[in-house]
Amino acid sequence: MNNKVDVQNLLDKVKKVTTQKELDLSSGEDLSIGIMNLISIEEHLFYTSQKTGDKKYLDLVNEIRGMRTELMKNIIKDYEGEVWCISKHLLAASMRLIEVGTKELKKGEKKKAEDLFDKAYKLYSLFWGINLKVVQVDEVERVDNEVNLIDEKGDKKGSASVFDKLGVIVKKVLDCCKE
Repeated sequence: MNNKVDVQNLLDKVKKVTTQKELDLSSGEDLSIGIMNLISIEEHLFYTSQKTGDKKYLDLVNEIRGMRTELMKNIIKDYEGEVWCISKHLLAASMRLIEVGTKELKKGEKKKAEDLFDKAYKLYSLFWGINLKVVQVDEVERVDNEVNLIDEKGDKKGSASVFDKLGVIVKKVLDCCKE
């Protein structure tokens, strides 16, 4: 099966999932960014408690964690095994890579920043791939397997990993600008 058909099959799966679960992906994208920031707040509160010795920050960690957990349930509907934690860590890692990439950009290290942004987007795409059930967690192990990329004319454009396929899907189905 060529990649064009593969991507279309994945897009069809996403459409079916979003229709069945009545999931608003534009709101889901915004919510996922909010959840990323809540994870970051949890981390900062922890470090603040340790740096200041003031344990009141740990109480705030618990409050923020409860809010984050409640909000994650809006995106992560059905999960098995470690998918909940995998999802949380994919969002957290994506957010951190974006932050480091932004710092590299500020320092004038554009290539480093672009590499970090690329990795962040791949992790973010994997988060959606897993939670929209267009990729199974066991497929992640085969990330080094490459597939052919076919353009609209049917010509081979190169090859891609599962991350690249997911990136195409996320670009097509997630649009935070939809009202």
